[in-house]
Amino acid sequence: MSAELFFIYDSHCPWSYAATQLVNRISDAFPKMPVNLMHCAYFDGDNKVSKATINAVKEASKVKFSPDYLTHLETNKDSTLAANVLTWVQRKSPQNSLALLNSIQQAHFEQANPLTTKEQISPLIDELKLSPPAKTLQAEKLTKDAEFALGDVEELQKIIGTNAIPALLLAQNENLVLLNHNLYLAQPEKIVEAVKLELAK
Repeated sequence: MSAELFFIYDSHCPWSYAATQLVNRISDAFPKMPVNLMHCAYFDGDNKVSKATINAVKEASKVKFSPDYLTHLETNKDSTLAANVLTWVQRKSPQNSLALLNSIQQAHFEQANPLTTKEQISPLIDELKLSPPAKTLQAEKLTKDAEFALGDVEELQKIIGTNAIPALLLAQNENLVLLNHNLYLAQPEKIVEAVKLELAK
């Protein structure tokens, strides 16, 4: 019986930040289950995060936002560089992808690091002893790999009938189940039971 987890997200999306806590719990509980992180590159430098969104995330989950991050909400967010790096890591070193995503989200939401330059993201990559090629460390546009990965994201979104992010999907044999992550944001550990129930079907 094979099972995989798919996580469609954006590193700069506050709701994705909260949902990553669920992915962490699932990964800890099922260490042999492959986790496929799929960055959708929603934040392209032309969009912001609203205060209403932050308030909703804070009310629904336990994640923290630094005062510096909250001060700069009106600044346009751009996750292009993070999408390039995280897509590369998912392809070349998937065992490190979740750790890197956690580091990137912590840097962004808790340290107000915009992560839009090589200098801003390199220390996080270096911590995991990763060596992405120079083309991956560009912030101006998505790499071909990241664009190709977006095609996979769009295909999955068609299957589940929504392009809303984040999305957590559990694939088991021929079945694909969209997990209702909203039910577990306040108590991330509870999603482990939900996954166990799905796997037992």
